[in-house]
Amino acid sequence: MSAPGEALELLKRAGAVLTGHFRYASGRHGPLYVEKFRLLEDPDATAGLCRPVAEALRSHGLELVVGPTTGGVVVGYEMARQLGLHVFIAERSGEGDERALLRGFQVRPGQRTLIVDDVLTTGGSLRQTIAAVERAGGQPVAVAVLIDRSGGRTDFGLPFLAGMTLDIESHAPDDCPQCEAGEPLIET
Repeated sequence: MSAPGEALELLKRAGAVLTGHFRYASGRHGPLYVEKFRLLEDPDATAGLCRPVAEALRSHGLELVVGPTTGGVVVGYEMARQLGLHVFIAERSGEGDERALLRGFQVRPGQRTLIVDDVLTTGGSLRQTIAAVERAGGQPVAVAVLIDRSGGRTDFGLPFLAGMTLDIESHAPDDCPQCEAGEPLIET
């Protein structure tokens, strides 16, 4: 949604782009890491990345925004603020990675819902959030993230928008050139 250079510059100004030898949550290794909390701690930067996404979503007849904990809370709030909607949070519930709308959140049957998160890597949290909204009776109609680290390759079966898309190189640990070069590994 944002011009790639403009969005990347915003991340760099926020101190969110780190270089080194990282182990991602997926277990893969790579040379670039986006520390989303450097972006989310800056309300102006967060609002700036949300703005073009919110504008593009205005025509979708949205009635509610739902995001997963933790980063989805901040992004959900800002997207809801810009769209003039309420925001609910999908939290981990019980065993495993299942999420649910707890704390008394009540979705109206068929309520048209935007699912949001801060950074997309594999889409697991977003899929869990979609399922939570569906179990609660809502109708997910679109998915939006601030940063898509999948390079645009993740499909939710719904319209998908990202503030910016990055195609971040990654390697299996046993095929990592940085490991082979003996570079110290940084856990993310």
